[in-house]
Amino acid sequence: MLLERGLKVVAVEPNDAMREIGIERTKNSAIEDVDSNVNFENNIEWVRATGVDSTLKSGEYDWVTFGSSFNVMDRNEALKEAHRLLKPQRYFSCMWNHRDLHDPIQEIAEEVILELVPNYNRGVRREDQRPILEQNKELFDNIIYIESDFYFHQSIDNYISAWKSVKNPYWDLETIDGMELFEKIAYQMRHRLPSHFNIKYTTRCWSAKKVG
Repeated sequence: MLLERGLKVVAVEPNDAMREIGIERTKNSAIEDVDSNVNFENNIEWVRATGVDSTLKSGEYDWVTFGSSFNVMDRNEALKEAHRLLKPQRYFSCMWNHRDLHDPIQEIAEEVILELVPNYNRGVRREDQRPILEQNKELFDNIIYIESDFYFHQSIDNYISAWKSVKNPYWDLETIDGMELFEKIAYQMRHRLPSHFNIKYTTRCWSAKKVG
């Protein structure tokens, strides 16, 4: 979306598989620097790093964003890193696409998960992010919140893949137990959900201006 508007983007992604997917999707004229961890493609650079230690230069960026990732790291440290990277008076944003829990498809998915993981909790990604921003008011102020609904046509395979990519404490796919649990969840979803469906999500985004 940003590239389509002619903006220069630096994409920070620690997961090799996810970064390769991103590179593939923006590969029109990609050139990989074999001597570094950076991949260049027109107006985008891919960097192998994390949101709390981006390895990028201080004070050079107009906007620092976290897409479905702010919740998987120490948020206080992530805000400090965003503050370091931003030019004066520029903005930080964190955003998620939340499932509509009243959507019939999502209700079935919730039933499947709760049957197999009774203590399941949706975690920080579903929380209001205003409190953490207010706790760091020396770093960011002028908080803005926006949300928008959208519908997406999905196949069951892609839907299960999306669940597989979610990082949570309940099924660690790097462990045998975690993989077995997720396979049980996937099996139930395949048998209780249609092969294709329209599904509702709500994009929720919190932004705040750098102090100083």
